[in-house]
Amino acid sequence: MFSIAGNRRQFSDLTEQEVLALAISSEEDDSRIYASYAERLRKDYPATAAMFDEMAKDEDGHRRFLIAEHERLFGKVIPLIRREHVAGFYARQPVWLVENLGIERIREEAARMEAAAYHFYFEAAKRCSDSGVRRLLGDLAEQERHHMEGAEIAREENVGATAEQEEAAVARRQFILTYVQPGLAGLMDGSVSTLAPIFATAFATQNSWTTFLVALAASVGAGISMGFTEAAHDDGVISGRGSPIKRGLASGIMTALGGLGHALPYLVPNFWIATSIALAIVFCELWAIAWIQNRFMETPFFRAVLQVVIGGALVLAAGILIGGG
Repeated sequence: MFSIAGNRRQFSDLTEQEVLALAISSEEDDSRIYASYAERLRKDYPATAAMFDEMAKDEDGHRRFLIAEHERLFGKVIPLIRREHVAGFYARQPVWLVENLGIERIREEAARMEAAAYHFYFEAAKRCSDSGVRRLLGDLAEQERHHMEGAEIAREENVGATAEQEEAAVARRQFILTYVQPGLAGLMDGSVSTLAPIFATAFATQNSWTTFLVALAASVGAGISMGFTEAAHDDGVISGRGSPIKRGLASGIMTALGGLGHALPYLVPNFWIATSIALAIVFCELWAIAWIQNRFMETPFFRAVLQVVIGGALVLAAGILIGGG
């Protein structure tokens, strides 16, 4: 009955035994979460994995302590009660929603987990009128405070400055390979390759709506094509470039956005106003691509300008000449 949202127990209605049982199940869940993080990070971030191994061990130690307290006070049969059975009790993010978001996000989630447990027990103890439950909640809050301190100590012991810098470099490299590189390739393709057909249509028809439809079709079509190509040509296992789905989405979305940037101005009915806006956006797009290449791919800025801005200008000129002719 606990699992039905409308029938969740209020924390204030729990007995001391149930509060202790809830703490036991929570500590067990947190230990398994930390162990899962450690396993996920072990290959690329061994120092942080060691930290989470230590935290999982610490949580398991507290679980054993709480079980011993339960046996001393209430016997060996522990009631089955979990976080989701109690209204307003602090929740945990599913591991699969966090573990693929990067090492810093995982570290932040671990800190949030410890802080949430501490603050909940602390506030619950202040609101509780029963002296026995109040004392128990205070003890649990103190345990969670030690968890927070222990997590920081574990990080200092296992993840020193050098290791953290190395892991940050690995995380940045993975971010670039998974998101920046395919996204940049998509943005370049969407911004540059659509210039000729869009502006050829624009100057051939001098009709904003027709130009917009052609531009929309070119942008969306290019996005779908680039996304599938990126996802299909490399599964990321050997190259280490990460999930093909993530790379495909990054490439496809950025390709479509690259084309849509100078397609949307043609929603303006006046052809020459729309074209002026589109040309200004093209100029901004090309310089933005050059900046991204310099910022993330470490391409010398002058070379990036030559590759992107001049190349894009030539494609643009070709489209205008073909359409105007």
